[in-house]
Amino acid sequence: MTDIEEMKRNTVGRGVGLLLLFCLTGVGQSCVDPESAYRFTGIVCRLTYPAAVVLNEKTTEVIQAAFQHAKYPSIQGEKTILFMGKLKYGIHNLEIHNLTIGKSDFELQENKGIAITISNVSAVFTGTITYEYGSSLFSVGQSLDFEVESQIDLVINSNLHCGKGRVAADTSDCYLTFHKLLLLLQGDREPGWLKKVFTNFITITVKLVVKGQICKEINKVANILADFIQDTAEQFLSNGNISVDIGLTSAPVITSNYIESYHKGLVTYNSSTSVIKDSVFNPEQISENRSLYFWLSDVALDPLMTAAYHDGRFSRNISKTELADMFQTQLSTDRPNLVSKWLLSEEPLLRAWSASVPRFWTTLQASYVRVVAAVELSSAKQDSPVLYFETEVEVCVRASYAEKKVILKATPVHISTSNISISEGVSEMENGLSVYLQEAVEKIGITKVISYLEVAVTGLMDKQGLNLFDLINPEVIPYNGYVLVQMDFGFPQHLLVEFLRKTLD
Repeated sequence: MTDIEEMKRNTVGRGVGLLLLFCLTGVGQSCVDPESAYRFTGIVCRLTYPAAVVLNEKTTEVIQAAFQHAKYPSIQGEKTILFMGKLKYGIHNLEIHNLTIGKSDFELQENKGIAITISNVSAVFTGTITYEYGSSLFSVGQSLDFEVESQIDLVINSNLHCGKGRVAADTSDCYLTFHKLLLLLQGDREPGWLKKVFTNFITITVKLVVKGQICKEINKVANILADFIQDTAEQFLSNGNISVDIGLTSAPVITSNYIESYHKGLVTYNSSTSVIKDSVFNPEQISENRSLYFWLSDVALDPLMTAAYHDGRFSRNISKTELADMFQTQLSTDRPNLVSKWLLSEEPLLRAWSASVPRFWTTLQASYVRVVAAVELSSAKQDSPVLYFETEVEVCVRASYAEKKVILKATPVHISTSNISISEGVSEMENGLSVYLQEAVEKIGITKVISYLEVAVTGLMDKQGLNLFDLINPEVIPYNGYVLVQMDFGFPQHLLVEFLRKTLD
């Protein structure tokens, strides 16, 4: 098994700590100061210090990837040595083995970036040295395998900045300190004359090569990770013809207690994109008690409802056993004859769909949805519907997430029926039909729609991989004009495996 294969195997089930540097990266058309960007912001993410601690525990895995995946170039050189003449040498096939990492520490540096210190990195570098020395009268050439035992500390001072419409992490402030660098020529631990000659310039050369390549590789892995996480987030928020632009409206803000990023949250359906100009965001709306916060504005959520409506997602056909079970619900109003006859007809079918664009808003009590729904009762042997009506419904909804399922609690605020029409075979409108329909909507219809939405939204989130995340006590809290989702979490282990697979292949 190769070192890279061994590293892949060992990283199964672990997480990505360099998310501390790059999980907030995104694309934006412009980056302005945060206060100016607030009113254009639809989504905010706040990662607090405890969450950073969780992520930092996994930093060593990505650092291992950087060390293992670095390509160390061959080095050619020459120097003049007393009594030997001109010495020409080459260092080739430099590889790393037996890599272990002690611990990782970090510091959130206010208005600057994130400082990460990796201590006690032990590794053995192996390679081949070729050399030739002598004069115009004679020369000697040879090839020797060598090992360099090393112990290193690594310091990365990242700087999050905004450039060309993209927030990037600059990790060029990268230092390696070598506490041990022991050269072994073909396993020889005795300080022979040849070793004494080579020790200084080989160890200095290895230091320079390793430092340059490791810091370069960390920066490269960082950029790959930033793109990977952004692609993953965009895929999570996209479904079919509906997508959400999570580009940044401002560069992330870093304090000693949290990292906060500001995202557009613009909904795109086909070629139409929503606009946000009056978001109510203020940093004081988010606390620092939980690990992770998502602030979601009504002006980002309402267009999602609109896009889903135009995409035809709010419609349902109900028949057979499911239909019969629905009408087992006991109502205080007697069932009209035409409904009873319809249920006994051949292949009865109930069609329901949204007849208007749903409207969504949030208050301190709950989130609210108002919509006009159309309902049609038909059967296989009738050309025209037995019954058609429209109902305007307003419900308040409280959402939660437990046992990897979305839970919606809906309470009707307003229900009315209109545009009731019946088939030509019914001579006159039955007394009490309107009253029955209104009660049926309240006690059968709303409950059924909510159950569909719970299953549909849970299925959609599972498809996007939310069920793979270890979310601890998530809460969905409504406020005036926005919803706050707060939670603690365990790092999504599958993301590291997928990231390293793509990076190391």
